[in-house]
Amino acid sequence: MFMKNTIKVINGPVVKLGSTDEFKMLEMVYVGPKRLIGEVISISDTETVIQVYETTQGLKVGDLVYPTGELVSVMLGPGLMGNIFDGVLRPLQKIKDSDGPFIKAGSNIPSLDFEQTFDVEVKVQEGNYLGCGMVYAVIKETSAIEHRLMVPPHIEGIAKSVKPSGTYKVKDTVLVLETKAGDVELKLYQTWPIKKARPVTERLELSTPLITGQRVIDTLFPIAKGGTAAIPGGFGTGKTMLQHQLAKWSDADIIVYVGCGERGNEMTQVLEEFTKLVDPRTNQTLMDRTILIANTSNMPVAAREASIYTGLTVAEYYRDMGYHVAIMADSTSRWAEALREISARLEEIPAEEGYPSYLPSRISKFYERAGMMINQNRSTGSVSIIGAVSPQGADFSEPVTQNTKRFVRAFWALDKSLAHQRHFAAINWNLSYSEYIYDLSSWYDNTLDPKFLKYRSRILSILAEEYKLNEIASLMGSDVLPDNQKLTIEIGRVIRTGFLQQNAFNAVDTFVPLHKQLNMIETILYLYDSSLRFIEKGKALSLILKSGIFDQVIQMKYEIGNEPTDQFDTLKHLIDQTIDSIF
Repeated sequence: MFMKNTIKVINGPVVKLGSTDEFKMLEMVYVGPKRLIGEVISISDTETVIQVYETTQGLKVGDLVYPTGELVSVMLGPGLMGNIFDGVLRPLQKIKDSDGPFIKAGSNIPSLDFEQTFDVEVKVQEGNYLGCGMVYAVIKETSAIEHRLMVPPHIEGIAKSVKPSGTYKVKDTVLVLETKAGDVELKLYQTWPIKKARPVTERLELSTPLITGQRVIDTLFPIAKGGTAAIPGGFGTGKTMLQHQLAKWSDADIIVYVGCGERGNEMTQVLEEFTKLVDPRTNQTLMDRTILIANTSNMPVAAREASIYTGLTVAEYYRDMGYHVAIMADSTSRWAEALREISARLEEIPAEEGYPSYLPSRISKFYERAGMMINQNRSTGSVSIIGAVSPQGADFSEPVTQNTKRFVRAFWALDKSLAHQRHFAAINWNLSYSEYIYDLSSWYDNTLDPKFLKYRSRILSILAEEYKLNEIASLMGSDVLPDNQKLTIEIGRVIRTGFLQQNAFNAVDTFVPLHKQLNMIETILYLYDSSLRFIEKGKALSLILKSGIFDQVIQMKYEIGNEPTDQFDTLKHLIDQTIDSIF
């Protein structure tokens, strides 16, 4: 039997065996004497192909491969929050303490610390019926997160024996469930396959925005809770910085940050910054509600693919507890490059730019796991996916960006020229879009103000007109334009520098609530309408520009705080006074 399970070919992370009936498709296996983690990805009558999630250095032909009978799964339970893991959810801090700064091949340190104890509050009694996903105990995992222990999917029954509330370790049994298939022991953790979506009761329509505090997103290109967004941009355009802002300020309950194929020093910077960032909700460290999954560019390429699915599985686990989770994937281009490398080693026929022909289906499977759900325990939770894309040379026509556009509904295109102008966030308003605006219209009308969407449409119209007029002015000079068109250019400048551009290091400007965003665009449009009436009476625009009122409106983002105030009415009154004084 063992002769059938021996390695015949080793090609990087791809290992081939001869004909064998010992393995199932997508089964997790252990490869070689160091028992490296692998996954069966192809079975035929002549060979079985395995991709290995660890370095294959030292493997040799003839080494054995051991079946497990299980899919590639991760351990889910208390202790995940606030930690950093590799692509297959091994704790990097524990590995560092045990093996040093580099991950040793075959390292089998579990995701959860089996010696750590937790104060468990049991919520059920003997004789209670427990269905799939029902909560049987809770743990205060961090200062921000209550961890809810749930009956695993596809299991239901009667509580046969229940331990009292108290202190338990992760592997301790707190409940025995009597099911049709026999007794099932429920511990503080459960396992789940990373490439299989966790089941839900119902997928809901997306009707609530994910508030980020970033004006260009919340006002012009919003994303719904449970929605998907892509952030494409070349090197140095601020993808990571924008994701940091979203992680800190978005109103998601939990952040899962996946560094997929990024440089090691960049992930180090993320870890250092996140531990220093203060959560504005709790005034504690942001890591209390953050999970980091790091698969850096020097780690095995196959694990880069696994890291994306691992992050999704962790996000879905906390969604099942009733939390709203935002997953930041930085970057999906590195994941696609991993697919391309493995596909090449498998000698598959390449598609555009060498990517495998199944690239679109893999991208769609990733983004389709987002959504607002009614969970099996009847709680409501969501997973919002925000994926960065790193097209070479900022070429948005390359396959990863184009296929991503097919499956996301918010597209925030970063512009290198804006980044060089220190314009943050460097989202190009002419290339970006959001398809969620119609789904969210009722929320804006009922929760914020019915005027908000009308103002938004006018702002976009002015920006589009300003773009056309600037092209004319660059060819023929601005002197040929009439004053009403010059006004459009000036108001466009006010919108760009006074509204769209934000200062992430300014305490007032780093996060802006929606009510202030509404007041800001209302004030800008008030300035536009008042100036237009002034021009229509035969007066010169230059007279208003000399007054400095345009620059005063730009400065309102710093000078007016984020609390509700009547300072915007005062600013409108100042606009009226300034224009009246010119008359």
